[in-house]
This record gives sequence, structure tokens and C-alpha cells, in this order.
Amino acid sequence: MEDDGMDYNIVFPDALISERHWHGTKEPVVILLGWAGCRDKHLAKYSSIYNEQGCVTICYTAPLKTVFVSESFGYKELSNTAHKLLEILYDYEVENSPIFFHVFSNGGFMLYRYIVELLHSHKQFSTLCIVGTVVDSAPGSGNVRGALRALTATLGPKINVMLRCVLLALFAVTVFLLRVVLYPITKYIHKNHYDAIREHPPTWPQLYLYSRADRVIRYSDVELMVKTLKEKGVSVESFDFKTPAHVSHFRDFPEEYSKRCLDFLTNCMKDSTVQIKKRHLIQH
Repeated sequence: MEDDGMDYNIVFPDALISERHWHGTKEPVVILLGWAGCRDKHLAKYSSIYNEQGCVTICYTAPLKTVFVSESFGYKELSNTAHKLLEILYDYEVENSPIFFHVFSNGGFMLYRYIVELLHSHKQFSTLCIVGTVVDSAPGSGNVRGALRALTATLGPKINVMLRCVLLALFAVTVFLLRVVLYPITKYIHKNHYDAIREHPPTWPQLYLYSRADRVIRYSDVELMVKTLKEKGVSVESFDFKTPAHVSHFRDFPEEYSKRCLDFLTNCMKDSTVQIKKRHLIQH
């Protein structure tokens, strides 16, 4: 569907399936934020993990130019996107349901960063009941080589070789100057997604799934994020799949990946049951 220029997909489960899995409790709404260049058919495979468990799912992937250009130059276009995405919950009248995020790579994490900021500061959105987040292959920080690999994969083989070289060179220079060399200064104007979440993390439980073989996101960046959040008192779990390439954990280990995500969602729902029931009683 396209709403206010946003191309997203929303799926509502069969009522009987939801009842069987959630026993009268409001079924979770799972918001999946795709990696840069992610296609609908790819995200749909992850969405089905939750649909089969009776969850509502909303899938959205930020445009390439927003992820690779706007963010690189410090233009906070994704902040507006985050606002529109949360408004969808009200459009479909699911704002009182438990909300769960599944975030992929830096492309998804950049958008997630602005969602977290809105949930912290926006009066309307601060009442949403967020139960947890799964983060897949993210976040990374200041890794120009990894960013170039991500852009190369995103551009694909069909683009003209000369044009590819020019785009990669411009991107590398921009990222290196603004996000590495000048970052001690530019961070006061536009802090990167990694530092923003480290300094003001979400308070709900989080599960980080990553791989030491990832050539786009350094595993050490993920582990440092997990360590920092734990030190801040956030409930955080993590798992290293060790061998898969970037955002390939589900492809290589479908059963284990699905089980870890669903077990985590179930535990998050159990932990938040009391809070959800209290809100439900107040609203009625």
C-alpha cells in the first residue's frame, strides 16, 4: 500500500489463529524495517514468521537515497518517515495493541533510531505499548568499507560500470569526511544512529542477532552496543550465528532463527501482560 508517499505492506491474521496463539490478549503488531535495497518478497518471508503466529505485520523499507544520501549529509528525512510510519498504527486502529519491532541492517536501524526518539519525546506516540525489538545484522558505526560493500550489493550488477565507480567514489569520500574525519564536529549537528541509540537507548527488551562472518557490519560494533545497553540497565540478549553473510541468518538457519525470534516475542509478551491488561481496563 502507498500512504503519503510511503510504500508499505500490512497483513492482518485470521482471527482464529490470533485467538489460538494469544488467548484473548491483543495480538502483537510487528513492524519490520528492511535493509537498504530490500525487496518486498524478501521481507515477506520474515513477515510470515509472525503472521503464522497470529500477529499483525507492517513491512517497510526506507528508500535508498534516504539511507545512503540523506543520512550521509545529515539531512533528517527519516525522522518524517518515522512519524508517518507510527501514524499508520492509528490509521488502522491498532495503536492499543502491543508493538514489536524487527529491524534489519543499518538501513532499518537508521529509521528505528528516529522511531525511538519519537517514542521518547512525542506526546501521542509515548503512550504506545512497545514490548521488544529484534535487531538483525546491525548496528555498525564508522565502517566505510562495510558501507561501500552494502552500497555495491544494493546497486546490483546491471548498473553501468563507470557510473558505479563514480557513485562509490563520491559516497566513500562523503562518508569518510562527514562521518569519520569531521564527525567530532558534525556530531553536534547530526549524531549518527549508533551513538544516538547508545546514549539514549529504548527501555524495552532487545535481541541482537549477528554473525562474525558479516563483511558489512562488524561483529565488534554489535557486541559493543549490547555491552553498553546492558551497562545502562536495558534487558538485552544476543546471539552470534558465526557463519552467515550479512542479513543471511534466516536463509542459513531458518528453523533456529524463527524459534529465537518467536521465543523472544513470547517472553516479551509475558513480561508486558500486566501492563497491557492495566491499559485495557483503563480504556474500558
